[in-house]
Order: sequence, then C-alpha cells, then structure tokens
Amino acid sequence: MKASNINIKNKRATFDYEIIETFVAGIVLSGTEIKSIRLGKAGLSDTFCYINNGEVWIKNMYVAEYAFGSYNNHQIRRDRKLLLTKKEIAKMQKYNQLSGFTIVPLKLFINDKGLAKLSVAIARGKKEYDKRQSIKEREDKRMMDRAMKK
Repeated sequence: MKASNINIKNKRATFDYEIIETFVAGIVLSGTEIKSIRLGKAGLSDTFCYINNGEVWIKNMYVAEYAFGSYNNHQIRRDRKLLLTKKEIAKMQKYNQLSGFTIVPLKLFINDKGLAKLSVAIARGKKEYDKRQSIKEREDKRMMDRAMKK
C-alpha cells in the first residue's frame, strides 16, 4: 500500500510549547472516523492529551462527519484512546506530574500500512518572551533566505 499524503499539523503547538520528547501513537477509531481522516477532514487545534487509569486519551480532536455515513456516523469531538507502550506511558506520566509539562498532539498522519498515527509530544509551555524570540528567529531566517536568493 502506498503512503498517503494526509498530514494534519497542530501549528500552535510548536509556537506555544517547547517540545521535550516526541512519541508516535496509534489511535482507536471507528469506521467512519478513519474514512474522514483519509479524506483529510480532521483538525488538531485546541486539542490536548491526558492520562486516565494508565491510558492516554486525546481530547477535543476534530474529525468531521463522514459524508456517506448513515446512522452509524461518529461524534465529531469525542475522546479517543491512544495506543502506546507501557514504558512510553510511564515516561509521559512522570513528566505530566511535574509542574509546567503537558502532552500535546503535533501531527496526525497515515503511515505506509494505511493506519492513522498521531505524533504526540511532552512539552513545556513557553513564556511570552520566548514566543517573541521564536518570531524574531523566524523573521531573521526569512530575511537570510531572501538575501541568499538575490
């Protein structure tokens, strides 16, 4: 099976958070959810992950209703379970208990086998001056790229 070009990113994550470590997790989905994701009708804005009873869940992830779904269609913003190893969950739980750390989704994609995967990260919130620094670095890089093209 060929790799899909579905690549849904959480653009605010890298701006609002400093990424410490990333993991790739599977997602438990229903039939109409995976069909909507394959059509690219999903979003990661305003989403976050939490740990409950040794399981990692993603909250507030948007997956549009499948157009050809019948009464079996899914809820648009339901909690979905993430599939990670016990070792990864333990590491996330350790960081999550510390103050200032959170688990944020970065990217939703379809892998080579046709399965939906979610890239999640342990992150620390940035301060306002860190965000200004990120903007300044991005603008400086843009200026340098323009100078190189001339």
